[in-house]
Amino acid sequence: MTDELAILGGKPARATPFPQWPVHGQPEEAALLAALASGRWGRLDGDQVATFERRFADWLGVRHAIAVANGSVSLRIALLAAGIQAGDEVVLPAYTFVTTAGAVVECNATPVFADVARDTFTLDPAAVERLVTPRTRAVIAVHLGGAPCDMDALMAIARERGLVVIEDAAHAHGTTLHGRHAGALGHLGSFSFQSSKNLTCGEGGLVTTDDDELARACRSIQNCGRVEEGAWYEHHVIGGNYRLGEFAGAILNAQLDRLDEQVQRRDANARRLDQAVSSIRGLSAQALPSGTTRRAGHLYPLRYDEAAFGLPRARFLQALRAEGIPASAGYVQPLYRQPLFARRAFGPYTGCAGRYDDVLLPHTEALCRGEALWIPHAALLGTARDTDDVAHALRKIGDRREALVAAFERLDARQRAAHHANDVST
Repeated sequence: MTDELAILGGKPARATPFPQWPVHGQPEEAALLAALASGRWGRLDGDQVATFERRFADWLGVRHAIAVANGSVSLRIALLAAGIQAGDEVVLPAYTFVTTAGAVVECNATPVFADVARDTFTLDPAAVERLVTPRTRAVIAVHLGGAPCDMDALMAIARERGLVVIEDAAHAHGTTLHGRHAGALGHLGSFSFQSSKNLTCGEGGLVTTDDDELARACRSIQNCGRVEEGAWYEHHVIGGNYRLGEFAGAILNAQLDRLDEQVQRRDANARRLDQAVSSIRGLSAQALPSGTTRRAGHLYPLRYDEAAFGLPRARFLQALRAEGIPASAGYVQPLYRQPLFARRAFGPYTGCAGRYDDVLLPHTEALCRGEALWIPHAALLGTARDTDDVAHALRKIGDRREALVAAFERLDARQRAAHHANDVST
């Protein structure tokens, strides 16, 4: 057969690498050398980070952007600025990276895990509403993969219940809902500039807000508890040196110049893939809430139906990677099953009252156990033809699923026979 699967000896759908990440060149080099030559390498003396903060705030459409050491710190600072403390509860999805919940624990508060919608991979507003108690103070909305949460519904709940909404926009640089940027939709936003992120300087983070008092609190926590009108050795709140350095700021200024074009390319390629996936039985593209005007495409998540393919997810991934398409299972454990939460290993943070033995969130469980597939954003950075290679690989596996099942059944039979022979010989 001319279009045999690569894992069965055929030609891969993709024989060349996708674009490398990060993208960099002369602008980044020039910016770094200028920062180096200035001799002003720290945030307090230089102008690179301050310039980036102003530019990013303008680009996002908010009044304030506060650059910090990393995205984990930015979440914690946002929570602390919102007044989160011992005895408080913060609702967040169980399908996210550990630091989303870890930041809550580091505020001595209690993470309360909510389920996600199975089709969007993002926080289900109805699940949030069911979990709100008199102790609930905030909600963290994670824009997973760069797809926006249903912020209209979440903000309506927040207004009714008097809650603070913090956007975890670590995947969402450039995502827009009703034409407004993620990170500018809630009361506070948190961004990451870690190596894999769509806007990167290796390590770094940012807090965003339109609220002057929240911004003032964030800046104080970021800068050792100082306040703008205070003396240098005058400290008003618990804080630390969470400032971002000038070399990172220099890279971010150069990277920001590239961002809009990259987001537009990823979004267009993701929409192209959506169309292709819609015709493949057993695969579903990540659903987007009404009003989504652009997605950052940090990931291209797919929902995989094992029954439709007759193969567990791991076997499908083997076949897809053999076709030259990078892909992973993503999160394979809900956060409440992580040892940190299962054992309540919270160290000195005794204010965290969460107990997670009985938590069972069906959609999160299904995604982790076998339904979620992630294709990384570098695969969306190429041309339309590059994207068509991804679609071709997915279609190949869909069209040849019976042959793939039969091949794995033969392999399993051989392995069982070999195992049995080894048992007999010993």
